Amino acid sequence: MLRLENVAMRYGTGPEVLTEVNLSLGRGDFFFVMGPSGAGKTSLLRVLGLIAPTSRGRVLMFDRDVRSLDRQELAALRRRIGIVFQDFRLLDHLSSFDNVALPLRIHGGQDDQIRDFVIEMLTWLGLEDLVDSDPTTLSMGQRQMVAIARAVVTRPNLLLCDEPTSNIDGRLARRLMHLFSQLSKLGTSVVISTHNDELVARHPHPVLHMSRGRLASPLPGPASLAAAG
Repeated sequence: MLRLENVAMRYGTGPEVLTEVNLSLGRGDFFFVMGPSGAGKTSLLRVLGLIAPTSRGRVLMFDRDVRSLDRQELAALRRRIGIVFQDFRLLDHLSSFDNVALPLRIHGGQDDQIRDFVIEMLTWLGLEDLVDSDPTTLSMGQRQMVAIARAVVTRPNLLLCDEPTSNIDGRLARRLMHLFSQLSKLGTSVVISTHNDELVARHPHPVLHMSRGRLASPLPGPASLAAAG
């Protein structure tokens, strides 16, 4: 489904923040990415999410070489990816409901189906009383949950999460991990960047370790991936 071949990435004219990254990710694979701050975890997610271009190497996604795609084709691929970054990127002029509904509307969903999906998702995450609330009135944890709901509501082919449990309590973290695991079983490939050793210990998925922009080999696990660096 996705493969990185000798990928490097830099911001502007700065030094490389990713170097010689090789990674293969199959349908339904689930793994964690760990490493110290500045190791390149977020940059890796940006490359996987087709947000940041590479400075060299190849990105193959859904059997397409990303370098050969035009703007519309790239946009179509991005619609198959759900992303949650630490700044959430919610639209403050929209309610919680409309933030979560946005990707469904982009996909051309029917209004009655959209409402059912969004209400079900927000209720499952304990946000049923905040459907009409603006993001500016929500706590950090609530904003994070709305961002996660928006990322998963379309059941994307690829889900990327940067520290998804950093602002929520243990009970909600367990519920989120159950949600991510269920999506993986349904075929969504899941990549979670985290510093949370306890979270990783509770869930037996392969772990990729990053250091200074390089990706180390994963611990043994079921995901069909390979890494080098």
